[in-house]
Amino acid sequence: MAKIATILFIQLMVIFLSICQETLAIEITTYNILKLGANPNGKGDSTNSLSKAWSLACESKTPSIIYVPKGSFLIKHLNFKGPCRNKGITFRVDGILVAPTNYNDIGDANYWLLFEWADGVSINGGTLDGRGVALWACKKNGKNCPSGVTTLAFSNSKNVAINGLTSRNSQMFHIVINGCENVKLQGVNVLASGNSPNTDGIHVQLSKGISILQSKISTGDDCVSIGPGTTNLLIEKVHCGPGHGVSIGSLGKDFDEAGVQNVTVKNVTLSSTQNGLRIKTWAKPSKGFVRNILFQHAIMTNVENPIVIDQNYCPSNKNCPGQVSGVKISDVTYHDIQGTSATGIAVKFDCSKASPCQGIKLESVHLKYKNQPARASCLNAVGTTVGPIEPSSCLS
Repeated sequence: MAKIATILFIQLMVIFLSICQETLAIEITTYNILKLGANPNGKGDSTNSLSKAWSLACESKTPSIIYVPKGSFLIKHLNFKGPCRNKGITFRVDGILVAPTNYNDIGDANYWLLFEWADGVSINGGTLDGRGVALWACKKNGKNCPSGVTTLAFSNSKNVAINGLTSRNSQMFHIVINGCENVKLQGVNVLASGNSPNTDGIHVQLSKGISILQSKISTGDDCVSIGPGTTNLLIEKVHCGPGHGVSIGSLGKDFDEAGVQNVTVKNVTLSSTQNGLRIKTWAKPSKGFVRNILFQHAIMTNVENPIVIDQNYCPSNKNCPGQVSGVKISDVTYHDIQGTSATGIAVKFDCSKASPCQGIKLESVHLKYKNQPARASCLNAVGTTVGPIEPSSCLS
């Protein structure tokens, strides 16, 4: 019996080593954009070189690396289209991708770098420079300017990882995740001035299984904005400021609109932002909803509206005067929210009279205003409190 066992063991080891050798033998092809004609001085157009690298990697039967070495590479705009034969494409970026100096050179595109129908794409490191400062100035001066482009977008994609990426001075949104599944963003840095218009840091919509982790976002609009159809979203260890905070919404602009559910925001810090933790809906009839939301372990410093639900959003009083929001908000928990408010009202629940907020829970909330007690304001909000609450709860 011992001899038979020894023979079986040797046979199994041979099979195991054979499998290991086959695994190690898998070829990983690297496409260096310099070898494909890219120019690292930031002036010569490198769009075609990066496009060619994508085409080669997309058609490859084995995992591939698209390598952007140190240097500055001018890219006009690119659409990385799938589906690909290869479900293991990694962008390893040591350099900087820069947009054209003249924002009109991008033309009518809505996105600078757009991935569509991508599966298994990773972006590691690097900097994306949208060169949006000139466009911001144009908009501020009220001139006839283009709306601008989103720097990086993933649409109808899955199994995406973005690690250690920096996005600076985007013309509009920095990163958009739309219609995607299983996307992880970690160690992302977003940089834009506090007065840059519509420069949301990360926007998620119509997507599920999204994680935003250990990132720093400084911008002129929402640090993270959460649109319709978002489910199973985790935001953890994110620092925001300046910016407009973490915002679910605006929602309910359309009547037939997908809802938002299962969102967790925890261990976040917000400094000198316009809002802290916000839910915002249009004052219009809608079939939308917001439910099962957890805001946990947040530290706020000099935040204008630390906790806010606004269901009367109606910019410029167009298309919604006299109406009320139909978005149903329920099961929203605020647990361990600490810090300072820049205004006297630190907690504001302005909910719809047609669909009052239900199941609001405040637990261990401590917010002060200039070392004095802050106030709370509630309208059509029903909920409970647990533990010490400051300001005193106004929930019914």
